[in-house]
Amino acid sequence: MDLFAAQENNAPEPEWLGPRLALLRGFASSRGPEIVRAISGIERQAGWRTMKTPGGRSMSVETTNAGAAGWYTDRSGYRYSPVDPLTDQPWPSIPPVLSELASGAARAADFEAFDPDACLVNRYWPGSKMGLHQDRDEADMSQPIVSVSLGLSAIFLWGGMTRGGSPKRMPLVHGDVLVWGGDDRLRFHGVAPVKDGPIPDGVRDYWPFGECRINLTFRRAL
Repeated sequence: MDLFAAQENNAPEPEWLGPRLALLRGFASSRGPEIVRAISGIERQAGWRTMKTPGGRSMSVETTNAGAAGWYTDRSGYRYSPVDPLTDQPWPSIPPVLSELASGAARAADFEAFDPDACLVNRYWPGSKMGLHQDRDEADMSQPIVSVSLGLSAIFLWGGMTRGGSPKRMPLVHGDVLVWGGDDRLRFHGVAPVKDGPIPDGVRDYWPFGECRINLTFRRAL
Protein backbone atom coordinates (compact mmCIF):
# COMPACT_ATOMS: atom_id res chain seq x y z
CA MET A 1 0.00 0.00 0.00
CA ASP A 2 2.89 2.37 0.71
CA LEU A 3 4.14 1.89 -2.85
CA PHE A 4 0.79 2.89 -4.29
CA ALA A 5 0.58 5.83 -1.90
CA ALA A 6 3.96 7.01 -3.18
CA GLN A 7 2.77 6.49 -6.73
CA GLU A 8 -0.32 8.64 -6.07
CA ASN A 9 1.86 11.43 -4.70
CA ASN A 10 4.17 11.32 -7.73
CA ALA A 11 1.53 10.73 -10.42
CA PRO A 12 0.74 13.40 -13.01
CA GLU A 13 -2.35 15.45 -12.37
CA PRO A 14 -5.53 13.70 -13.52
CA GLU A 15 -6.79 14.72 -16.93
CA TRP A 16 -10.43 15.61 -16.31
CA LEU A 17 -12.41 14.50 -19.33
CA GLY A 18 -15.79 15.10 -17.69
CA PRO A 19 -17.12 16.42 -14.35
CA ARG A 20 -16.18 13.13 -12.64
CA LEU A 21 -14.16 11.29 -15.31
CA ALA A 22 -10.41 11.25 -14.69
CA LEU A 23 -7.68 9.82 -16.90
CA LEU A 24 -4.55 8.82 -14.97
CA ARG A 25 -1.82 8.38 -17.55
CA GLY A 26 0.57 5.53 -16.73
CA PHE A 27 -0.79 5.04 -13.22
CA ALA A 28 -0.50 1.22 -13.38
CA SER A 29 2.84 1.07 -15.19
CA SER A 30 5.30 0.91 -12.32
CA ARG A 31 3.99 -2.39 -10.91
CA GLY A 32 3.32 -4.08 -14.23
CA PRO A 33 5.01 -7.43 -13.44
CA GLU A 34 3.09 -7.81 -10.17
CA ILE A 35 -0.19 -6.93 -11.86
CA VAL A 36 0.45 -9.45 -14.64
CA ARG A 37 1.29 -12.20 -12.13
CA ALA A 38 -1.96 -11.46 -10.31
CA ILE A 39 -3.97 -11.74 -13.54
CA SER A 40 -2.22 -15.04 -14.36
CA GLY A 41 -3.29 -16.37 -10.97
CA ILE A 42 -6.91 -15.44 -11.67
CA GLU A 43 -6.69 -17.06 -15.10
CA ARG A 44 -5.44 -20.34 -13.62
CA GLN A 45 -8.40 -20.56 -11.22
CA ALA A 46 -11.13 -19.27 -13.53
CA GLY A 47 -10.17 -19.65 -17.17
CA TRP A 48 -11.07 -17.38 -20.06
CA ARG A 49 -14.46 -17.88 -21.63
CA THR A 50 -16.54 -16.26 -24.36
CA MET A 51 -19.89 -15.18 -22.95
CA LYS A 52 -23.16 -14.76 -24.80
CA THR A 53 -25.55 -11.86 -24.52
CA PRO A 54 -29.20 -12.49 -23.58
CA GLY A 55 -29.95 -12.22 -27.30
CA GLY A 56 -27.61 -15.12 -28.03
CA ARG A 57 -24.71 -13.19 -29.58
CA SER A 58 -21.17 -14.15 -28.65
CA MET A 59 -19.11 -11.33 -27.19
CA SER A 60 -15.89 -10.58 -29.06
CA VAL A 61 -13.85 -10.41 -25.84
CA GLU A 62 -12.75 -13.28 -23.61
CA THR A 63 -13.64 -12.83 -19.97
CA THR A 64 -13.01 -13.97 -16.42
CA ASN A 65 -13.59 -12.48 -12.95
CA ALA A 66 -12.23 -12.10 -9.45
CA GLY A 67 -13.95 -10.99 -6.26
CA ALA A 68 -17.03 -11.70 -4.21
CA ALA A 69 -19.15 -11.06 -7.30
CA GLY A 70 -18.38 -11.87 -10.92
CA TRP A 71 -20.15 -10.20 -13.84
CA TYR A 72 -21.79 -12.71 -16.15
CA THR A 73 -24.06 -12.83 -19.16
CA ASP A 74 -25.90 -15.65 -20.92
CA ARG A 75 -29.41 -16.35 -22.13
CA SER A 76 -30.65 -15.67 -18.58
CA GLY A 77 -29.50 -12.04 -18.70
CA TYR A 78 -26.81 -9.74 -17.32
CA ARG A 79 -26.04 -10.24 -13.64
CA TYR A 80 -23.48 -10.63 -10.88
CA SER A 81 -22.91 -14.12 -9.54
CA PRO A 82 -21.04 -15.14 -6.35
CA VAL A 83 -19.87 -18.33 -8.12
CA ASP A 84 -18.45 -19.15 -11.53
CA PRO A 85 -21.39 -20.68 -13.44
CA LEU A 86 -18.97 -22.98 -15.30
CA THR A 87 -17.61 -24.60 -12.12
CA ASP A 88 -20.09 -23.70 -9.35
CA GLN A 89 -17.05 -22.57 -7.35
CA PRO A 90 -16.47 -19.08 -5.92
CA TRP A 91 -14.55 -16.71 -8.13
CA PRO A 92 -10.90 -16.16 -7.14
CA SER A 93 -10.33 -13.43 -4.58
CA ILE A 94 -9.11 -10.08 -5.90
CA PRO A 95 -5.32 -10.14 -5.36
CA PRO A 96 -4.16 -7.40 -2.97
CA VAL A 97 -2.01 -5.71 -5.63
CA LEU A 98 -5.13 -5.25 -7.78
CA SER A 99 -7.44 -4.03 -5.02
CA GLU A 100 -4.73 -1.57 -3.89
CA LEU A 101 -4.33 -0.36 -7.47
CA ALA A 102 -8.06 0.26 -7.79
CA SER A 103 -8.37 2.01 -4.43
CA GLY A 104 -5.31 4.16 -5.11
CA ALA A 105 -6.54 5.23 -8.53
CA ALA A 106 -9.94 6.10 -7.06
CA ARG A 107 -8.28 8.30 -4.42
CA ALA A 108 -6.21 10.03 -7.08
CA ALA A 109 -9.51 10.90 -8.80
CA ASP A 110 -11.08 12.21 -5.55
CA PHE A 111 -13.15 9.11 -4.77
CA GLU A 112 -12.28 8.14 -1.22
CA ALA A 113 -12.64 4.73 0.44
CA PHE A 114 -13.34 2.73 -2.73
CA ASP A 115 -13.15 -0.97 -1.85
CA PRO A 116 -14.03 -3.06 -4.93
CA ASP A 117 -15.71 -6.43 -4.58
CA ALA A 118 -15.75 -7.20 -8.32
CA CYS A 119 -12.92 -7.27 -10.86
CA LEU A 120 -13.98 -8.03 -14.43
CA VAL A 121 -11.05 -9.12 -16.63
CA ASN A 122 -11.52 -8.81 -20.40
CA ARG A 123 -9.05 -9.94 -23.05
CA TYR A 124 -9.27 -8.15 -26.40
CA TRP A 125 -7.62 -9.76 -29.40
CA PRO A 126 -7.09 -7.53 -32.46
CA GLY A 127 -10.53 -6.82 -33.89
CA SER A 128 -12.32 -7.29 -30.55
CA LYS A 129 -14.51 -4.44 -29.37
CA MET A 130 -17.08 -3.43 -26.75
CA GLY A 131 -20.27 -1.72 -27.87
CA LEU A 132 -21.60 1.36 -26.12
CA HIS A 133 -23.28 0.39 -22.85
CA GLN A 134 -23.99 1.58 -19.31
CA ASP A 135 -22.74 -0.09 -16.14
CA ARG A 136 -25.98 -0.32 -14.20
CA ASP A 137 -26.04 -3.81 -12.65
CA GLU A 138 -24.36 -2.63 -9.43
CA ALA A 139 -26.28 -2.09 -6.20
CA ASP A 140 -24.60 1.21 -5.19
CA MET A 141 -24.33 3.77 -7.98
CA SER A 142 -22.50 6.19 -5.69
CA GLN A 143 -19.33 4.06 -6.07
CA PRO A 144 -16.97 4.79 -8.98
CA ILE A 145 -15.72 2.52 -11.74
CA VAL A 146 -11.97 2.00 -12.19
CA SER A 147 -10.74 0.73 -15.56
CA VAL A 148 -7.11 -0.33 -16.16
CA SER A 149 -5.62 -0.74 -19.66
CA LEU A 150 -2.77 -3.19 -20.24
CA GLY A 151 -1.01 -4.55 -23.31
CA LEU A 152 -2.12 -3.30 -26.73
CA SER A 153 -3.41 0.25 -27.13
CA ALA A 154 -7.12 0.95 -27.53
CA ILE A 155 -9.59 3.73 -28.24
CA PHE A 156 -12.05 4.29 -25.40
CA LEU A 157 -15.46 5.59 -26.49
CA TRP A 158 -17.14 8.03 -24.13
CA GLY A 159 -20.75 8.92 -24.89
CA GLY A 160 -23.66 10.69 -23.24
CA MET A 161 -26.53 9.58 -21.04
CA THR A 162 -28.31 8.10 -24.07
CA ARG A 163 -26.96 5.74 -26.69
CA GLY A 164 -27.29 8.15 -29.62
CA GLY A 165 -24.76 10.67 -30.86
CA SER A 166 -21.07 10.44 -31.64
CA PRO A 167 -18.95 9.41 -28.64
CA LYS A 168 -15.63 11.03 -27.85
CA ARG A 169 -12.58 8.93 -28.69
CA MET A 170 -9.73 8.66 -26.18
CA PRO A 171 -6.51 6.74 -26.90
CA LEU A 172 -5.39 4.50 -24.04
CA VAL A 173 -2.00 2.81 -23.72
CA HIS A 174 -0.49 0.27 -21.35
CA GLY A 175 -0.75 1.46 -17.75
CA ASP A 176 -3.45 4.10 -18.26
CA VAL A 177 -6.31 4.12 -15.74
CA LEU A 178 -9.76 5.70 -16.11
CA VAL A 179 -11.93 6.49 -13.10
CA TRP A 180 -15.49 7.74 -13.35
CA GLY A 181 -18.51 8.15 -11.10
CA GLY A 182 -20.85 10.79 -9.72
CA ASP A 183 -22.55 12.75 -12.51
CA ASP A 184 -20.67 10.66 -15.10
CA ARG A 185 -21.45 7.24 -13.58
CA LEU A 186 -24.14 6.22 -16.09
CA ARG A 187 -22.63 7.57 -19.28
CA PHE A 188 -22.51 5.18 -22.22
CA HIS A 189 -19.03 3.93 -22.99
CA GLY A 190 -17.26 1.26 -25.02
CA VAL A 191 -14.08 0.29 -26.85
CA ALA A 192 -13.44 0.61 -30.60
CA PRO A 193 -12.05 -2.46 -32.40
CA VAL A 194 -8.54 -3.05 -31.06
CA LYS A 195 -5.83 -2.75 -33.69
CA ASP A 196 -2.98 -5.18 -34.14
CA GLY A 197 0.38 -4.02 -32.90
CA PRO A 198 3.32 -4.99 -30.76
CA ILE A 199 3.20 -5.16 -26.99
CA PRO A 200 5.15 -2.10 -25.76
CA ASP A 201 8.90 -2.34 -25.26
CA GLY A 202 9.72 -3.32 -21.69
CA VAL A 203 6.33 -4.94 -21.18
CA ARG A 204 6.89 -7.88 -23.51
CA ASP A 205 9.55 -9.26 -21.13
CA TYR A 206 6.90 -10.18 -18.55
CA TRP A 207 3.73 -10.39 -20.71
CA PRO A 208 2.38 -13.98 -21.07
CA PHE A 209 -1.02 -13.33 -22.67
CA GLY A 210 -0.19 -12.99 -26.37
CA GLU A 211 -0.65 -9.97 -28.65
CA CYS A 212 -3.76 -8.64 -26.93
CA ARG A 213 -5.19 -5.99 -24.66
CA ILE A 214 -6.19 -6.81 -21.08
CA ASN A 215 -8.71 -4.56 -19.34
CA LEU A 216 -9.47 -4.70 -15.62
CA THR A 217 -12.73 -3.10 -14.51
CA PHE A 218 -13.24 -2.69 -10.76
CA ARG A 219 -16.65 -2.05 -9.26
CA ARG A 220 -18.55 -2.21 -5.99
CA ALA A 221 -21.25 -4.63 -7.08
CA LEU A 222 -22.98 -5.82 -3.91
